[in-house]
Amino acid sequence: MNALNAQVQDEILACAQEATADDEVRAVIVYGGEKVFAAGADIKQMLAMTHEDMVNRAGALSVGLGAMASIPKPVVAAINGYALGGGCEIALACDWRFAAADAKLGQPEILLGVIPGAGGTQRLARLIGPARAKDLVMTGRILDVNEALAIGLIDRIVPAGESVYDAAVEFLRPMVTGPAQALKAAKQAIDQGLDLDLPAGLALESRLFADLFATPDRTEGMAAFVEKRKPKFA
Repeated sequence: MNALNAQVQDEILACAQEATADDEVRAVIVYGGEKVFAAGADIKQMLAMTHEDMVNRAGALSVGLGAMASIPKPVVAAINGYALGGGCEIALACDWRFAAADAKLGQPEILLGVIPGAGGTQRLARLIGPARAKDLVMTGRILDVNEALAIGLIDRIVPAGESVYDAAVEFLRPMVTGPAQALKAAKQAIDQGLDLDLPAGLALESRLFADLFATPDRTEGMAAFVEKRKPKFA
């Protein structure tokens, strides 16, 4: 069930750092397999933890998912089966969420006497709004894909019999050969701009826009447009 024990949490951080640093990686798909995305934390491991243990450990998953959210490349969560608790928080750290028709999503931590601790109260509220986030976090109820799509928790339902992974690949394919620096700037402008007031966000956008004029992809893109041909980005 891809339980998020301490080892997996550390591996998520390592993979996110590697994907960020490796220029050969142009896009990322976060995939748990054909049966389940991730059903949440390793509750047996957590049950044995003391308050002091969790104080020392609580930041690790948040840091790992923060590193995932900060990958300067397009990232899609391809969800089969359950994406619950920490599993849903992993999906929230991605740019888009594609879900199989029978997938289930939610933040049921409240039923364990705790709250989400790796983005479930913060990224979720920013994505679907505070009232809907409070509904999911404070009831712990599980959503099917139709409701998840309706409230904006997921971006696409992949019909039964089709591969959610393949759908993510096809979606990302044009970005893989697209202008990497412009894609990075677009993600940075949107993600960081959400935490700024409008004037500061517009200033960030202007700076990033101007900086792209120092890139070869900008030169190629505009030359291709003028010459009426398909651009060939590096």
